[in-house]
Amino acid sequence: MSVVIQKVSVHGGHSGQFCHHAKDSLDAVIQAYIAAGFAWIGITEHMPPLDDAMRYPDEAENGITSLTLQTQFLSYFSECRNLQQRYAGQIKIFTAFETETYPGISPFIQQLLRQTKPDYIVGSVHHVAGIGIDVNAELYRQAVLRCGGLEQLYCDYFDAQLGMLNDLEPAVVGHFDLIRIFDSNFLQTLQRPAVWSRVERNLERIAGLDLILDFNLRGFDKTQEQYPSMPVLKKALELGIAIVPGDDSHGVSSVGRNYERGVALLAELGHSCQWQLPRLYRWPD
Repeated sequence: MSVVIQKVSVHGGHSGQFCHHAKDSLDAVIQAYIAAGFAWIGITEHMPPLDDAMRYPDEAENGITSLTLQTQFLSYFSECRNLQQRYAGQIKIFTAFETETYPGISPFIQQLLRQTKPDYIVGSVHHVAGIGIDVNAELYRQAVLRCGGLEQLYCDYFDAQLGMLNDLEPAVVGHFDLIRIFDSNFLQTLQRPAVWSRVERNLERIAGLDLILDFNLRGFDKTQEQYPSMPVLKKALELGIAIVPGDDSHGVSSVGRNYERGVALLAELGHSCQWQLPRLYRWPD
């Protein structure tokens, strides 16, 4: 008797309606998930920046203020909750959000949690030394210089990630090793003792907290390998960490992209492909 493998995404659903670097309406994105046969999805829109200084370059270039993005974020929650109910008979939708990690952000995240009461959060790191490391290669190079070298950039990234894990205990850890995005020799860099010791430390913390590791399929498009990379993935499986696919979609065209490729890889590694649901918040009425 064959085992049915459900199509799910624990980290996805960015839309052009609420994210400047994505495309399409949130309704259209959800309809695409339904058409693709997904059983459940986490819509995990990016949280807004704390202030104008922490906007992404495209937002700053288009004159979009942090206050506008904060207001838009509240609108996202209202719309996603409405769609959650509208499509309840066709797909299970979790209304969630993806965090940022940089100095001073924690109280703001706690404020957003109280305001929006998400089903869960994805804990991510996109900034090191105040610089967005996944925006483009030039900003990545600036982050390397500011940290004093590539190895230290990795170390600072994983140290920031550990702080985030301890502070938020997010249900899902987003694209664990995103720091390798513009490092063509990332396998060698990850093997450096100072880096790998931090990788193992953070994975052990994730295991101890029983969090889900986002098997981020967008990595295939960015670096030809999913997040987390193979050595990290194997260590995570060794530690018994729950691995769940996240397509990290940024519009209709990327809904479910690389899904079959990712599931085949996990199956080859002995994963059951029976997905754990994220641990949900229990908010008082």
